Amino acid sequence: MGETVRTHVVLPKRLVDEIDALVGKRKRSEFIAAELEAAVRRMKRVGTARELIGSIPAGAVPEWDTLESTLAWQRLQRPIDDPWDDATVRARAAS
Repeated sequence: MGETVRTHVVLPKRLVDEIDALVGKRKRSEFIAAELEAAVRRMKRVGTARELIGSIPAGAVPEWDTLESTLAWQRLQRPIDDPWDDATVRARAAS
């Protein structure tokens, strides 16, 4: 995780209870940090995509002709952005 800092964040109790039920109190900070990292990556990708709008001529990439084909292409191009998927959680629990 690298260098860390302690910060004060106010969250709804219901949300904290749900997080604790999913990952446990001792993994709460790790879960929140991982989810924030994923959100920041998504926001950066959206910003980059907005900057690139119009830079590629229509029809230049057939996989991008429809929303559905674009989303399918996108899923194949990058790994799942979920550090808390079942396989990851099981691997962490085993270590």
